[in-house]
Amino acid sequence: MNSRPYHDKEDKELLELYYADKNNEWLGILLQRYTILLYGVCMKYLKNEEEAKDGVQQVFLKVLNELPRYKVEYFKSWLYMVAKNHCLMKLRGKGTYTSELNEKVLAEPEVMDFMTVAEKEKNLDQMAAALLTLNIEQQQCISMFYLEKKSYNQIAGLTGFTVMQVKSYIQNGKRNLKLHMERLQDNER
Repeated sequence: MNSRPYHDKEDKELLELYYADKNNEWLGILLQRYTILLYGVCMKYLKNEEEAKDGVQQVFLKVLNELPRYKVEYFKSWLYMVAKNHCLMKLRGKGTYTSELNEKVLAEPEVMDFMTVAEKEKNLDQMAAALLTLNIEQQQCISMFYLEKKSYNQIAGLTGFTVMQVKSYIQNGKRNLKLHMERLQDNER
């Protein structure tokens, strides 16, 4: 089966196809679509490139095992929560999550109140979702530049874009992210 024409389908349609015939090809299209989001979530929590890449693979496996058990309506949101929970469990397992959190609470008691943490978490969640609204070139360049700390030249070498294109994608992507975040904040008021 050639799944190429299915890459344009909405998440909901691909989920319906998956639930109808349990063909992992539909799931593969969905996971490929959100690989950058997963990597961003894993980098946000694990703060290590290799661990983040490993985390993405582990989340893929978890999704393959878990999705048949649940009737998921909003794949992107569900996938984000699976990735976030995976990272938090990994951090708890290493003992870093609680010690990092305790250090921050002790170091900045007036700043680290619940509302501040919740607000930062919400902003990071919105930023990860906003990243997905960008075109694929902007997503790639912004993820490599900000999450992977790659230079313009490194990004150009990895993607095949010129350095000028990379700069343009990053600049336009940043502007589009800012506009998206401002719209979200306006909607909340």
